[in-house]
Amino acid sequence: MRILHTMLRVGDLEKSIAFYTEVLGMKVLRQKDYPEGKFTLAFVGYQDEKQGAVLELTHNWDTRQYDLGNGYGHIAVEVDDAYQACAEVKKRGGKVTREAGPMKHGATVIAFVEDPDGYKIEFIQKKTV
Repeated sequence: MRILHTMLRVGDLEKSIAFYTEVLGMKVLRQKDYPEGKFTLAFVGYQDEKQGAVLELTHNWDTRQYDLGNGYGHIAVEVDDAYQACAEVKKRGGKVTREAGPMKHGATVIAFVEDPDGYKIEFIQKKTV
């Protein structure tokens, strides 16, 4: 068994695709409209779905915003340099909600950014040996 994808409901598909591709550097792997169900699915990721887990962005055509609730945490992305990743996010118009730096109770360097719908993405800097 393996994890295939994580599904996020998004209010503005174009804005979300732009964030995940232009700000975070993912690729649109596939996208399909379902007119009878009034929704669109777009799959984005860093590699092909056969190689790793991806994100499924679900856009219900009649819903512009969702309540994220208090059970959702975040998506984690490994980066070479969290400080540089934050600088790139800002340069590309993204929102950094926690600047890069060591964890409160540890040494791992992390940062958080936010997508257009308010979902949090954690950058975890690769450890050097």
